[in-house]
Amino acid sequence: MNNNDMSILSLVLNASVLVQFVMAGLLAISIASWTVIFRKGFQIRAARAATERFESEFWRPGDLHALYTRTAEQPGDHGPLARIFESGMREFLKTRQQKPGDANAMLEAARRAMRAAYQREMDALESSLAFLASAGSVSPYIGLFGTVWGIMNSFRGLANVKQATLAAVAPGIAEALVATAIGLFAAIPAFVAYNRFAYDVERLSNRFDTFVEEFSNILQRQAR
Repeated sequence: MNNNDMSILSLVLNASVLVQFVMAGLLAISIASWTVIFRKGFQIRAARAATERFESEFWRPGDLHALYTRTAEQPGDHGPLARIFESGMREFLKTRQQKPGDANAMLEAARRAMRAAYQREMDALESSLAFLASAGSVSPYIGLFGTVWGIMNSFRGLANVKQATLAAVAPGIAEALVATAIGLFAAIPAFVAYNRFAYDVERLSNRFDTFVEEFSNILQRQAR
C-alpha cells in the first residue's frame, strides 16, 4: 500500500484477510441493526397510537357490547389493547352463558384470557430487542479483535524491516483501528435504540396492565 494513501477505503481494501472478514461481519451487523431499528420504531409508534385511540374510545360513554362487536369485526384495526379487551370480553360472555350467576368464574376466565393476550402482545413488541442488545454489546469487542489482530500483523512485519519507523508501522495500525471504528459504528445506534425501545415497551406494558385491572373491575360489577 502507498503509505501516503490513508483514505478509509484504501485502509479497508489493504487490510489483512481476517480484519476484512471482521469488518464485513460488523457491516452486516450494522445493516441488520438499522433494519430492526426502523421496523421496530414503526411497530412501537403504531402500537402507541392505536393504544391511545382505543383508550379514548373505551372510556367514552357507551355500550361495551357495541365496542366489542366493532373490535371483533375488525380485529387488526384497533391495536394491541383492543385485542386484549376483545379476548377478555369474549371469554367473559362465553363463561356467562356456560355458568350463569357464577361471577367468580366469569371474572377469572376473563382475566386469564386477557393475561394470555397481554403476553402475546408483549412478545410481539419485545421481538428483536435481544438482537439490538447483543449487537450493541458485542460489536465493539468484535472490532477490538480485528484491531488487535491487525496491530499484531503490523509489529510482526517490523521483523522484516531493518529500521523501524513510524511511517512503516502507521498504515498497518491505521488499518487495524478502522475495525474498532466500524465496531463502534455498529454498536452505538443499536445500544441507543435498544434503550429507547425497551423504555417505550415498558410504558406500553404498564398501560396494558392498568387496563386489565380497570377492565376487570368493570366486569366484576357487570357479573353481579
